[in-house]
Amino acid sequence: MKVGIVGCGLVGSTAAYAMALEGAARDLVLIDLNPEVARAHAEDILHATPFATPVRIAAGDYPDLRGAEAVVLACGVAQRSGETRLQLLERNAEVFRKVLSSVMETAPEAILIVASNPVDVMTQIVTRITKLPAGRVIGSGTILDTARFRALLGEHLGVAPQSVHAYVLGEHGDSEVLVWSSARVGGVPIGDFAEQVGRPLTEEVIAGVDEGVRRAAYRIIEGKGATYHGIGAGLARIVRAIRDDERTAMTLSSMSMDVEGFDEVSLSLPRVLGAGGIGAELRPALSGEEHEALRKSAEILRKAANELGM
Repeated sequence: MKVGIVGCGLVGSTAAYAMALEGAARDLVLIDLNPEVARAHAEDILHATPFATPVRIAAGDYPDLRGAEAVVLACGVAQRSGETRLQLLERNAEVFRKVLSSVMETAPEAILIVASNPVDVMTQIVTRITKLPAGRVIGSGTILDTARFRALLGEHLGVAPQSVHAYVLGEHGDSEVLVWSSARVGGVPIGDFAEQVGRPLTEEVIAGVDEGVRRAAYRIIEGKGATYHGIGAGLARIVRAIRDDERTAMTLSSMSMDVEGFDEVSLSLPRVLGAGGIGAELRPALSGEEHEALRKSAEILRKAANELGM
């Protein structure tokens, strides 16, 4: 599978590294506004392939995307310390307007994977500009937030995060919704499981997990300037699901026609991902409080999109 990555900053380069180590792609093309940066990352990652899987990786320009089955859009400016994802909107929207015409000219059949923040609104922008079907424009959305949720629950309960089935929906940002009501471990409701193993979900534990998930990016950015390992792995996972036509459910951002009464808003729901992109949108059971929280999240994202005239 040939994959292009536009933007070789920390997220784009880490995603390329993760894809190379996993063998998620066999042919990687790195593009950056600074060609020297793209060449340096391509050379460095190439030197890791003898320890992992054979991958052809090279720096290039937009014509080199020809034949790509997926293109990761990790271009744009980085989130500043203390800056919300929505505050990034105006700065990144302009970058995308300049990039997409070149991508679509040379790789019109590619599935577009949006990684730049604020990812939900950027996904909506990409869908509108390219006029592609919503299923072929995939935002990384809350795939990382869901991973954080499962990792923290797994740590508290003493089980592998892969055994935890729990979702974070809505905005990839401050209004995201941790869905506790339908969370399960091995098919057992998470509250029941916690009691069975002697690790109950007290109010303090729930608040700590919520804080751990919701404020993770701010803590990491404060400590080292950016988040990239988690999302890099998440982007590689998305690419692998497309390559293998897995039809697996992930919390991805995409344009939804009707979420909690709002038409045409891009946010994260569990979606089935395969070779053709997103094939189905799932609506998990939510409590009344979670429904209201998702409605508020959709409202925030619709307002942000409206401010751009969408």
